Amino acid sequence: MARFILRRLLSGAVLLLAVSIATFFLARLSNADPTLTLLGTGATDAQRDALAQRFGLDQPLGAQFWEWFSRAVVGDFGESWKGFTSVNKELAVKVPVTLSVIVFATLLSAVFGTIVGVVSGLFQGGVVDRVVKYASVLLYALPGFWLSFVLITWFAVQLKWFPAVGYIPPTTSILGWLGSITLPAVSLALGAIVMIAEQLRNSIIQNSTKDYVRTLRSRGLSEARVVVHLVRNSAPEALAVLAVLFVGLLSGAVVVETIFALPGIGMLANASSLIGDMPTLMGITVVSILIVIIVNALLDLVLGWLNPKVRVS
Repeated sequence: MARFILRRLLSGAVLLLAVSIATFFLARLSNADPTLTLLGTGATDAQRDALAQRFGLDQPLGAQFWEWFSRAVVGDFGESWKGFTSVNKELAVKVPVTLSVIVFATLLSAVFGTIVGVVSGLFQGGVVDRVVKYASVLLYALPGFWLSFVLITWFAVQLKWFPAVGYIPPTTSILGWLGSITLPAVSLALGAIVMIAEQLRNSIIQNSTKDYVRTLRSRGLSEARVVVHLVRNSAPEALAVLAVLFVGLLSGAVVVETIFALPGIGMLANASSLIGDMPTLMGITVVSILIVIIVNALLDLVLGWLNPKVRVS
């Protein structure tokens, strides 16, 4: 276990460094001039030079990256180029908003995807199985932002069950917080539910023909216990899909947060990219990669618990 964790930490560190370098140099090598974006076309050359000096843009790219990296390794992402506020403080406010939506969407995907997938796999060709097939085709064809607008129209405007836009912190109201993240989470989870259900369905159908299932039934085990073993052996494939979907949900937060006016890192990334705010963009990149690394590590631990072969290897 210690070697596994060490390997995960090392691979995560390499991934984090590689993505940080690529993001920094690709963003800085673009033609956009952040001083021109921030000050406008009416600024004088002296004003732009002074701002560039404050941001360290007058230094070589290598020196700029080292300046950022030397501070980032100790957890200091520097100062935002817009408003000159601490990036750490901005992320401390924005990250919980995004995580609450993504974690809720992941839970919805896991719970409903598992239920639908198990029923669809055990009763192949049944009503639920046919609904999953039709829903998969429909959700693949429809754009995600359109589904968000449909949810807002139905459940916020017409039924008035949830707020259309905005975010309520859990410290203000737990019910209000759940209400404000439900529609965004459902919007993200709809496609993921179908993908998890399809993967689990296919795994259950494939595993149901294996020898160990017949052996369990021949030993007199109840059908419920056989189903439990069947689902447990079919779960790793669905969990792998869930981990990939989690990364997709993280990237999809940019669109969803813009539609539902949620003050998360997706909306922050969109605003920062428009003005070339490098410290904020780099902070978002590092935090996002760290979240992905943690999720993948947790997935490996769960897979090891479900599958002894993985645990031994």
